[in-house]
Amino acid sequence: MRLRSMIISLTVALSACIPVSSSEEDTGPPRFPTSRDFPASVMQRAAFAAGVPEAWRISTLRTPERAEAPWRIVVITGTPSWSEYWAPTIARVGADREMIVVDRPGFALSEPQNAVTDIATQAQALTPLLNAAPGQKVALVGQSYGAPIAALMAAAHPDKVQSLTLVSSYFGERGPTARRLFGIGSIVSPFLRRDLKNSIQEVRGQQAQLPEAFVALGQVQAPVVFVHGSADTFVTAPSVRAVAERYEAQFIDIPNGDHFLNACCVDEMLAAIERAILLADAREAAP
Repeated sequence: MRLRSMIISLTVALSACIPVSSSEEDTGPPRFPTSRDFPASVMQRAAFAAGVPEAWRISTLRTPERAEAPWRIVVITGTPSWSEYWAPTIARVGADREMIVVDRPGFALSEPQNAVTDIATQAQALTPLLNAAPGQKVALVGQSYGAPIAALMAAAHPDKVQSLTLVSSYFGERGPTARRLFGIGSIVSPFLRRDLKNSIQEVRGQQAQLPEAFVALGQVQAPVVFVHGSADTFVTAPSVRAVAERYEAQFIDIPNGDHFLNACCVDEMLAAIERAILLADAREAAP
């Protein structure tokens, strides 16, 4: 009975913070609207072949293609990687922006079924997202666990990434909520459904790969902006501010924001992305 209670507690705790994906919609109510609540003129599902030999089918949630938009905002989500979590943000993005949010390999509607724990492989798999329309610039966004992956992508493709925004970024420093949930999850992992199990495996394997991610972060040529909520208990703001200062990157604090800024603080988060875009435009315009 105790094990059963722990499994239920973990599922409830995660569900309270993270909405279920469209492939797991029967596990509980979403925290806020998902793509089913919006017409295709606002957002739609799309897929592409991953940029690795396995060519996994990778699912995305995105605005309609807007080739005339000067900027494409590409979002590398956290863990579990559920693009449905970003539906309200996609609905709020301006008509002069294209936005595409990915279900990373191993999650939701994306292949494979197992966890892809190597962040360099994840970065390579997601590289096709950077193929913007002619004349279009890419504003890359890395959320939580997706932040190191986005850093690797930006460093490897300076010609394709013009700005980098790291939202609630997770570089190995767990706050109290993350430590508690990871501890429980590690114990009950064999009993969890696929996405939560893969998430536990990703977090467990990240630490050894962080030196590579930090090297990449130092090599990023595009303007880098960190944005973090002051009330984040998954990854604390001071730990992330220290990373931003180490790399002389801009740090934007969202008062009372939690780990899920695309739920609590959509306008403030979009403003931070626009700040990175502004810095990129200013750099290009400089003599």
